[in-house]
Amino acid sequence: KKKKKKKKKKKTGGIAEQTDPPTVPLRCFFPDDVYPEGEIQHYTGNNENRISNEELRAKERLEADLYNSVRKSSEVHRRVRQYMNTKIKPGIKLIDMCEQLENCNRTLVEAEGLKAGIAFPTGCSINHVAAHYTPNKGDDTVLQYDDVMKVDFGTHINGRIIDCAYTVSFNEKYDKLLEAVKAATNTGVKEAGIDARLNEIGEAIQEVMESYEVELDGKTYPVKAIRNLNGHSIGPYQIHAGKSVPIVKGGSGEKMEEGEFYAIETFGSTGKGYVREDLECSHYMKNFEVGHVPLRMARAKQLLATIDKNFGTLAFCRRFLDRLGEEKYLMGLKNLVSSGIVDPYPPLCDIKGSYTAQFEHTIFLRPTCKEVLSRGDDF
Repeated sequence: KKKKKKKKKKKTGGIAEQTDPPTVPLRCFFPDDVYPEGEIQHYTGNNENRISNEELRAKERLEADLYNSVRKSSEVHRRVRQYMNTKIKPGIKLIDMCEQLENCNRTLVEAEGLKAGIAFPTGCSINHVAAHYTPNKGDDTVLQYDDVMKVDFGTHINGRIIDCAYTVSFNEKYDKLLEAVKAATNTGVKEAGIDARLNEIGEAIQEVMESYEVELDGKTYPVKAIRNLNGHSIGPYQIHAGKSVPIVKGGSGEKMEEGEFYAIETFGSTGKGYVREDLECSHYMKNFEVGHVPLRMARAKQLLATIDKNFGTLAFCRRFLDRLGEEKYLMGLKNLVSSGIVDPYPPLCDIKGSYTAQFEHTIFLRPTCKEVLSRGDDF
């Protein structure tokens, strides 16, 4: 019977069958513990000779463990996407979808405290909501046939984060919107590189994105880049590490540098192309720079201990606290927010009635070339 179609490197020492839902960790499919390289793009211009520079290649060999670990996270991300794409259908409750995705992520990466696991809550922002929405307990929102949903999730090993997102829609009338944003993200990836100027990348992204229009129910809308959302550099345990990659022209002429990781993400909208905070908050993250802040409220102190132990400076959501058995924590959380220890990240919304889409990849500016870590057969 045709069961053996898992692509397995000639070694068959590992388990070659995944279960549904997944219960087999990724490493069981890679007995030699070596994970596939991402998509390689060569540098251009003054940096085109880096690919053959022996000194730079030696430098890369010294970092073999780091490379392998970010590739492992990326392979987890690809497999979680592949599994979830069989489950994401109209009629699914978003809270169930998020929990299935997160359980799959934890299983494949073998989540273990701050060593490995989920890098941030699963975003499943719908239609005019562009980012930072995940259901809180009691939210029974169901995915509809006419929805446009951004699936944004992350995996990490030792704080090295893979941040990658894509957009799901079922009605083909949205295809041009998705096509515009995917093309814009691929442009951002292509333009990125050592010595690339951030503002020039933003200009190239906007030009591609805004060359599209989408017809919805007889009306034509220009696709607009959402000007107050951007890509960002990524550091260990730090999802936004200080540099922003704009998706419109303008912004900083700062350059990208060797060894940096970036999330190249673009957002397109049929609305104003500008988002504001709205709706109930679900996402939170400890401030990366915060030192010791004296807290009076005992509940806030306890909650901070839970956050430090389980998330450190990685983003979390209320569902993650529920899962750890935390109860009646909203006052404590509010206290941590007002003390400046934890920052809230409410949903970011364009105007009601508009539709937004997102595509995102994590890239690594290696000394010899650019590696698009999260690239898969899907996008």
